[in-house]
Amino acid sequence: MTLTEPTLTPPMGPSTVDMAQIFAAHAERAARIDALRPGNKDRLFDGLMAAGITHVTVTFDGAGDSGQIESIGAWSGETAVNFPATEIAYAAITWDHPEVEMRQLSLEDVVEQLAYDFLSDTHGGWENNEGAYGEFCFDAAARCIHLEFNERFTSSELYTHDF
Repeated sequence: MTLTEPTLTPPMGPSTVDMAQIFAAHAERAARIDALRPGNKDRLFDGLMAAGITHVTVTFDGAGDSGQIESIGAWSGETAVNFPATEIAYAAITWDHPEVEMRQLSLEDVVEQLAYDFLSDTHGGWENNEGAYGEFCFDAAARCIHLEFNERFTSSELYTHDF
């Protein structure tokens, strides 16, 4: 019989990653982003009202690990209107830069960004598996955003029979 050296590598040493620190940093970043939302919404609603837009509708659809906004429509009362070329300030924090960055975005781009943010915040993974679809209504006069969200799922029913 021949003796051979073990082929298994020794167990790994203890992790040097501090998960508590990572989660705390993530929570702090999320809180900073949440604190920017009221100002972004106020600037958006002010811009919509100044443009004579009473409300904006945003439809979205997602499934199979991809999702997108299907349409964004601006309305003045019951009449569809075009978005003006107006740009407004939008406050953001990016992954690679911790400081607040002020961007100049079109009204339509701010609507799109907020819609994606709210979907991510309230229904993370809305685009996965069977996905979801729905519609936002940005009501400029009431200064509120309403979301109708429809989640798709696969159901299974078990029936047993004894004969």
